[in-house]
Amino acid sequence: MSKKILIIDDDKQILFAMSAICQYQHWIPITATSVKEGIGKYKKENPDIVLIDYHLPVVNGIEGVKMLRKLDEDVPIIVLTVEEDQKVADRFIEVGASDFALKPIKAPDIISRINVHIRFKKSMEEVTKGMEDYTKGISHETLEIIQNYMDRIDSYHSINNIAKATGLAYQTVHRYLQYMESEEIVEVSYKYGKIGRPQKRYKLKRNEI
Repeated sequence: MSKKILIIDDDKQILFAMSAICQYQHWIPITATSVKEGIGKYKKENPDIVLIDYHLPVVNGIEGVKMLRKLDEDVPIIVLTVEEDQKVADRFIEVGASDFALKPIKAPDIISRINVHIRFKKSMEEVTKGMEDYTKGISHETLEIIQNYMDRIDSYHSINNIAKATGLAYQTVHRYLQYMESEEIVEVSYKYGKIGRPQKRYKLKRNEI
């Protein structure tokens, strides 16, 4: 699916040039000449990346970044500016900008920056989805069965022992113990045999009084 790039700039030549670059890269350009118009188009189009000029009429780029961040904490925001003042850069970072591109815009530079942020955003979305998939389907009832068994015997347990004692499948117990480990519900120790990998053993954490 083509990526949507929102460009907020009051310079029509910049909008034309950036639109041409986006079309060349098979991205969809969405243009706005003010922060107010840009915010409206952001809400309507939900772009993948925002490019915003610093010197804008009525509402400047810094305030624009603040407003965009209230709508979305994660969307990459690249600031377009002629300013090379470190204080300006620091201020943009403080309010949530992701990156900067100096004017006059150079096609290879802006294409590279956009691609970097597209890849980074995709990788972060995959991480988030992986975490959602990891915790999806965790049943409170099944979790309670495992915890109740482990609570009765204050020692380290293997997956096989818990599976046999609770009547749950080995794969189910393994998944729930991984979840419990990630949530720091259990302590983990390793039993080393003569051959093969060390076997994980699990013990329910006790609240210290």
